[in-house]
Amino acid sequence: MKKSVKRLKTYDRIEFDTKEILAGLSRLKGARRKPTSIALEEEMLKELKEIAASKGIPYQVLMRLLIADGLRKLKAS
Repeated sequence: MKKSVKRLKTYDRIEFDTKEILAGLSRLKGARRKPTSIALEEEMLKELKEIAASKGIPYQVLMRLLIADGLRKLKAS
């Protein structure tokens, strides 16, 4: 049975250093990125925005961090 992201408790323990994130953003300013589109449920988007706001970062940055973390874990396994 597949588990949805909401049911995975590993995301409750992700720690982000806001200063480090903002420093990384300034380093990447002007870096080439490919715009993408993803359809998310309204509730998931609302949760992302709330978590991002509590950490003081834009929600799109939080999404990139979560994707990067997921890719890192997939490569390691």
